[in-house]
Amino acid sequence: MAEKKELAAAGEEMELKKELQKVVEMILEEDDYGIEMTIEAIRILSCSAELKLKKPTGLGMDGMNLPEKFKCPLSGEIMGDPVILSSGQTYDRPYIQKWLNDVVQRPWNRTPKGSSGHIWSLVTKADRIYLNSLLAKLRSSLSDQKEAAKELRRLTKTTPSYREIFCERTNTISILLSPLSESERNIESEPDLQEDLITIVLNLSIPENNKKLVAENPIVLPLLIESMKFGTLETRRNAAAAIFTLSALDSNKVLIGNSGALLPLLELLHEGHPLAMKDAASAIFCLCFRTDNNAKFNQLGAVKVVLENINDGILVDELLDILVLLSADHNAIDEIGDLDTLLNLLKIIRHSSLERTKENCVEILYNVCKKNLTLLMVIRVEEIKRHTLAELAETGTSRARRKASRILRKINKSFSTNAYNWRK
Repeated sequence: MAEKKELAAAGEEMELKKELQKVVEMILEEDDYGIEMTIEAIRILSCSAELKLKKPTGLGMDGMNLPEKFKCPLSGEIMGDPVILSSGQTYDRPYIQKWLNDVVQRPWNRTPKGSSGHIWSLVTKADRIYLNSLLAKLRSSLSDQKEAAKELRRLTKTTPSYREIFCERTNTISILLSPLSESERNIESEPDLQEDLITIVLNLSIPENNKKLVAENPIVLPLLIESMKFGTLETRRNAAAAIFTLSALDSNKVLIGNSGALLPLLELLHEGHPLAMKDAASAIFCLCFRTDNNAKFNQLGAVKVVLENINDGILVDELLDILVLLSADHNAIDEIGDLDTLLNLLKIIRHSSLERTKENCVEILYNVCKKNLTLLMVIRVEEIKRHTLAELAETGTSRARRKASRILRKINKSFSTNAYNWRK
């Protein structure tokens, strides 16, 4: 009986192939074939697919040692009808459906009809199961740690729910970083593992609700500091980027400022690859909004590092954002107020196409010269020659016009201006 069914199915499949061949030949021969032919081809392919699905696989899977990825995490058996959740994890449909149905029947999981929160609850519960299995691997062998770290890096980047549920418990971050913090090997001895784990910290730092928990974990900041010094380029820049995202919270700015992270950020800005330098610059800029951090950066020589890069034409626009903040500290004035720096700032105003860059330059000039007549004289001499500030006072943004006009008024008040005109 079974043989007759198989023969009938084979005959039907052969007929479908012949029909499909005819339709395809007609499509190829006719330039203006109708949509009916396309629909007919789709119908034949659908019938063929149904026949394929009905045919026994004949793989003898019961006796095969298949990889774990073919097994459902819930049943431990080979999946017959795999489905993929938003997390990317695959389950056998009947088992995940049964599990979700059990969840629905629990009164504390019920939400109003039509609520998207209900679906979110179901998905995140499945995600938690998978997350716990990955965290367990981080306590296992080195190969398991590497595998789990790769998967967690992917999940925390692509799936927002993982970034949220990861920080529901206070100990998950400590477990995550245990391969680096508890191991006897040096942090840089496994660069790929280090890179994955630091990148996960960066991903976890993105949600606003996570920033405080991540930064206040006693393991996190020391490991980020070490990773800015040692590791792959990606590790170093992601460690700096994590500092940047965490510093969005004002209380974290204090923690980071007191953690010893400022000097490694400056070193990365001074010696790093352009991509890493950009991440370091973003973190420094954000941290400088606190006056105590601003003063610490000045004490560490931030002005010198920033000016060296600006004079070399590196990250000029980004570093001028930092220099504006540094120039608000009176201790930085002497370093900024040398002749070459002042002339370079005026040159940038003349040649830059970015209004924000011009604003930053003129504000730095104003901060430098407002209490220093010697520096004001340098600007005055240059202004007589080129009229840079006079031009900016007429054509710049409101902020730029305001600062340029203040400098010009100060020059007029401090020195005799009868001998020349500001404009040609």
